[in-house]
Amino acid sequence: MSKKQAALVDIGNVILHIDFETSLSRLIPPELADPAGRIASLLEKKDEFERGDFTDSDFVTWASKKLQFTGTPEEFIAAWNDIFTPNLPMWDTLRDLKARGFQLILFSNTNQMHADYFLAEFAEVFDLFDGRVFSHEAGCNKPDPAIYHHAFEKYQLVPEDTLYFDDLPENISTGLQLGLKAWRYKGDSHEAMTRWLVETLD
Repeated sequence: MSKKQAALVDIGNVILHIDFETSLSRLIPPELADPAGRIASLLEKKDEFERGDFTDSDFVTWASKKLQFTGTPEEFIAAWNDIFTPNLPMWDTLRDLKARGFQLILFSNTNQMHADYFLAEFAEVFDLFDGRVFSHEAGCNKPDPAIYHHAFEKYQLVPEDTLYFDDLPENISTGLQLGLKAWRYKGDSHEAMTRWLVETLD
C-alpha cells in the first residue's frame, strides 16, 4: 500500500443492516394482499430516487399511493427511515482502519431522507469518516463507473491503494474492474473479511 491509504465503504448491509419489509409493512392497510409485493414495487423508482431525479416529497407521494398508505408524510418518513440497525463488527473494523491512518469515505446509493436520518442517528460510526460520495448528490448510481471515477477525483484516490467494501456483486465487479482492492461483504462471514484484510494489508 502507498503512503495514502483509503477505504470506500458502502452503508446498507455493510455499516448498517437493512430491513425494509418489517418497517414498511406497517404502512400497508392490513386488509390488502401481498404486502411484500407492494414493498418490492417501490423498487420501480429506486434508482431514479437515489440518483436525485425527483424530490423527497414527490417520492413520498408516489410511494404512499403504491402502498395505499393514507397517513401523513411524517408517518411515512418515520417508517421509511426505521429500517437500519448497527452492524457492530464492521464498526470495530472501521475503528481499526481509522486508527491505522486510513482515509474513510462513505460510498453509497442512498437518498436524502435516509442520509439525514442515519448520519444523525448513528453519528458514533459516521463521525469516523473523512468524506462521502452519495448517489443522490453525485447524480449517478453504483455500479455505473461514473460514480467511482467521481470518488477517485473528489478525494484524489489511487484505486490500487484503496480498499472497497460493498454487499452487492455488481458493485464489487465494477470496483475490481477499476482496480480497487474490493471485498464483497456478507454479515454472516465477517471473520472471512477480517482474514482478507490481514492478508491485504501485510
